[in-house]
Amino acid sequence: MARHLVTSALPYINGVKHLGNMVGSMLPADVYSRYLRQRGHDVLYICATDEHGTPAELAAAAANTPVAEFCAQAHETQKAIYEGFDLRFDYFGRSSSEQNAEITQHFARKLHENGFIEERAIRQVYSPEDGRFLPDRYVEGTCPHCGYDKARGDQCENCTRVLDPTDLIEPRSAISGSTDLEIRETTHLFLLQSKLQGEVEAWLDEHSKDWPLLSTSIARKWLAEGLQDRAITRDLEWGVPVPADTWPELAAEGKVFYVWFDAPIEYIGATKEWSDAAPQGEARDWRSWWYEADDVRYTEFMAKDNVPFHTVMFPATQLGVREPWTMTDYVKGFSWLTYYGGKFSTSQQRGIFTDAALEILPSDYWRYFLVANAPESDDSSFTWEHFASTVNKDLADTLGNFVNRVLTFSVKKFGDTVPAGGTPGEAEEKLGAEVARLLTELEEQMEALEYRKAAAALRALWSAGNAYLVEKEPWKQVKTDPDAAALSLRTAMNLIRLYAVVSEPFVPATAATLRDVFAMDDAATWVDTEAAHALDAVPAGVAVTVPPVLFAKLTDDDVTGFVERFGGADAA
Repeated sequence: MARHLVTSALPYINGVKHLGNMVGSMLPADVYSRYLRQRGHDVLYICATDEHGTPAELAAAAANTPVAEFCAQAHETQKAIYEGFDLRFDYFGRSSSEQNAEITQHFARKLHENGFIEERAIRQVYSPEDGRFLPDRYVEGTCPHCGYDKARGDQCENCTRVLDPTDLIEPRSAISGSTDLEIRETTHLFLLQSKLQGEVEAWLDEHSKDWPLLSTSIARKWLAEGLQDRAITRDLEWGVPVPADTWPELAAEGKVFYVWFDAPIEYIGATKEWSDAAPQGEARDWRSWWYEADDVRYTEFMAKDNVPFHTVMFPATQLGVREPWTMTDYVKGFSWLTYYGGKFSTSQQRGIFTDAALEILPSDYWRYFLVANAPESDDSSFTWEHFASTVNKDLADTLGNFVNRVLTFSVKKFGDTVPAGGTPGEAEEKLGAEVARLLTELEEQMEALEYRKAAAALRALWSAGNAYLVEKEPWKQVKTDPDAAALSLRTAMNLIRLYAVVSEPFVPATAATLRDVFAMDDAATWVDTEAAHALDAVPAGVAVTVPPVLFAKLTDDDVTGFVERFGGADAA
């Protein structure tokens, strides 16, 4: 079995994330990690809050809270929400950790030693009213590329182009709103990406052959435009300090590293946090995953606006260090989930946010819908009408109703154990072959990280059970041939057990409920195709319990209420 390192884009610390953030990184990474664990692989899924940079300082200032305190509180808030979504990180760290600072400073020193960092005097925006230089997001204005009038000084949220504050048209201070801005000279560290372009291109050529087109096209576009030397320090109070032993003058000025320099390094830092947090007696070796780790397959998950940093900028950093750090093998990029065709936006509070989602419905409703409609090649739209239709058709009717009517009818007619009687025949053989085929399809799509297709295969597995019931009609069989009805119901119960196992990456809470239906020791983590074909893992005589309704249907009144609370088609 392979060792799989999995990371998802680090969620910013400045507020609760929306469903677009969830489906674009953390949720698909969790589904994949769960699947790999079920198949017996050694998996390490690492994530963390991204706590440095202007978003943290601005959010803390808006909350009138010291930035360190704000970040600590926000980390706990986000962590609790992700636990509510049943995201099973092996470790969920913080980019403000000592471990990340240590490794970030090490990377910077090595890049400097190798001739890939230099000091440069630059002209930067200064606000006399605020009495300070204004780095990246402290400056807002109009994007020179697309005309979006709320672009930030690091990146345009509308067209995703990376910017410098001095690029903006009609810039203004994000602190005071002042347009009385000056350009003054200051010194910063620059990563000489231009000197690494050829190496990044060669690395991409070798490693991206099977990446999704979305990931490769973004990376290729950046490389085609030419890698530019980029400032990797900022004038902020909060961040990884520039090490005084290497750059004493800049350290004395309080320079910190740019958030996009230290944030990807936090994948390594968080792994060291995981290692350092090991319980007494448990050995965890973070370096075995990140340094000279030839047996590790590394998969990253992120939305398309994060792809350039992970396919070009961070690889350039790693290559320039000249040390054998683990580099990504596969980048699963996602387009955007929109809200009625308009963008979800943390900064503009538009769309459904993850805390509100969990207040409304349990996590499995959201997990399944988001995976089944994942924005893989193109943007996909969230609407309450589509959400309700998916929940009602797939979860309530296809899976939930199947489980409820099989178990309720069997207990009513045969008691609270799996019924005995009957010999499998042509219908059971046909069902077993179809289930084995669909299970193979599910496995193939999960291996290929094709989430919509994987969800479709899972949905087809659920539908196979309903088709079998329609064909066998145990409610009629029981009147004339109780043994035949017992066989039909026992076969259907084995389907429920199969669903409990293979649905776990998608709907883990529901899968656990289905496991508990049967009073038997069942340590199976996956079902092989031979066992799926046989459908005999749950024998006659095993005690069964009818669970509560798995998924409540959403009514027209529910949808109306959601639209009134969150907005509908007019919200975009």
